[in-house]
Amino acid sequence: MQRFEIYLKENLPHVKSFHPIYEDALGAMLDAGGKRFRPMLLLSIVEAYEPLLYESALPVALSLEMFHTYSLIHDDLPAMDNADLRRGHPTLHKRYDEVTAILAGDALNTDAFYLIAKAPLREDVKIKLIELLALNGGSRGMVLGQALDCYFEKTPLTLEQIKELHINKTGKLVAASLQMGAVIVGLEKSLQEEIYAFGIDLGLLFQIQDDIIDETQDEREAGKTTGNDTDKNSFVNLLGLDESIAQADALAQDLQRRFEAFDVKMQQALKPLMDQYLYRHR
Repeated sequence: MQRFEIYLKENLPHVKSFHPIYEDALGAMLDAGGKRFRPMLLLSIVEAYEPLLYESALPVALSLEMFHTYSLIHDDLPAMDNADLRRGHPTLHKRYDEVTAILAGDALNTDAFYLIAKAPLREDVKIKLIELLALNGGSRGMVLGQALDCYFEKTPLTLEQIKELHINKTGKLVAASLQMGAVIVGLEKSLQEEIYAFGIDLGLLFQIQDDIIDETQDEREAGKTTGNDTDKNSFVNLLGLDESIAQADALAQDLQRRFEAFDVKMQQALKPLMDQYLYRHR
């Protein structure tokens, strides 16, 4: 991912104006690091199937990181999680102020679609990519998950409701990252659907792992505010730590089985990520 990291740093938002902090705020959380998980999913598929399209896919990968970063900036706001730390740095509203954080998030959200529109790819491919990001990141996906999370913060939900919440909040954007890579390289629709379903469960695993990390790690280890889930519908709050770990183990084992059924190129694409993230809750 070094190529992506270089590309990101060379393409941080640049908007010249007389505003003293606006441009810095746009790039601060992008430049603060992070796992780059969603860009990695997309670029890994492109590199495995059509490596000549890697450079053309970089703007799309950056658009995913921009969109994800906007969601983190807004998620950390006092009206939502009221977090002080993200990616090992002060959250944007702490570093600047709430208005700046809200507007920087708004800008990154919108600019994500601009990046896809300007990417050196076929027009029909770009339209499909914009559709997938909007569908999975907007009112039918990530935003729905956030709305459920906030509205029911102090109302206990069932396990199935919690899964629905987190499939929308986390799973759909992870799944979209995989499918967007598949669209760029022109994989058959059946394989796109299969990899999307795989991504939904991968995102769900990611969320269970995050809930476990929130319970077991301090802020220094996690690189973000922890202990914030007391009133939230987390897997740990519903199931307890041991059962949450058992759920994560079972989902990881199922994903491993499905991963081994993919073709050689898909396995090649996803193996480093599977090795790194499948059991990160352990």
